[in-house]
Amino acid sequence: MILVKVLYEGTARWGERADDIIHLLAAPPYDGIVRSGDTCPAAGARLLAPCDPTKIVAVGKNYADHVAEFGGVIPDEPIIFLKPPTTLNDPDASIPLPPRTLSRRVDYEGELALVVGKQARNVRAEDAPSHILGYTILNDVTARDLQRTDGQWTRAKGFDGFAPAGPVLVDDIDPDHCSIQTRLNGRTVQKSNTARMIWNTYDLFAYITSFMTLLPGDLVCTGTPEGVGEMRDGDVVEIEIEGIGVLRNTAVAPEPAQTHHKPL
Repeated sequence: MILVKVLYEGTARWGERADDIIHLLAAPPYDGIVRSGDTCPAAGARLLAPCDPTKIVAVGKNYADHVAEFGGVIPDEPIIFLKPPTTLNDPDASIPLPPRTLSRRVDYEGELALVVGKQARNVRAEDAPSHILGYTILNDVTARDLQRTDGQWTRAKGFDGFAPAGPVLVDDIDPDHCSIQTRLNGRTVQKSNTARMIWNTYDLFAYITSFMTLLPGDLVCTGTPEGVGEMRDGDVVEIEIEGIGVLRNTAVAPEPAQTHHKPL
């Protein structure tokens, strides 16, 4: 099954993609897939992030090679942090870079993410699949300089638009055995496999739900491999995960402030 969220006649609608057609749903898919009877062509459809998060739960330092590239130590337990829902961004949308007065170094981080299908609390790892609606791709955009100076990650991870997700949601992959790569302007900068995660997807789900209730539509991302790096104005970032597709976004710097002169 391939689920999408699209902008249809000015309204966000969920749909099920079948070949070249999107079958629009009568309601969000968390209580089951019910087609409305309306359709639209898949070609040219304006895709939105395929989730409805009350929160975005993220995992830090979940690939040993990423820990090593920053000279860190593998943690004893998963490191969990939150990105506010206002970070959510769409496929093919612009990633708004902050003014350089706020941050001078913004990085891409390609990650596998999952969308919660039904409320989850104290879920065992073996029961996690029944609580997951599907899998997608996320770019955990990070103001790296702020992450280093703040000592905690809320500001660095929390700018508006810092969580592009999509393009689709799939339910038929093995999340712990997917190739993942990131390209910056066509050049491969991250290349790994989710099999190299320190904590696998279902163990992470169990760990998170041991202390936090996950709600339908919430987004959980699983960490990034080695090769993170800076994005600059006009850079195109493509994150590809086997079985899902390609999430593509362009970094865009803010317009320079206009200087207003009084007439003579």
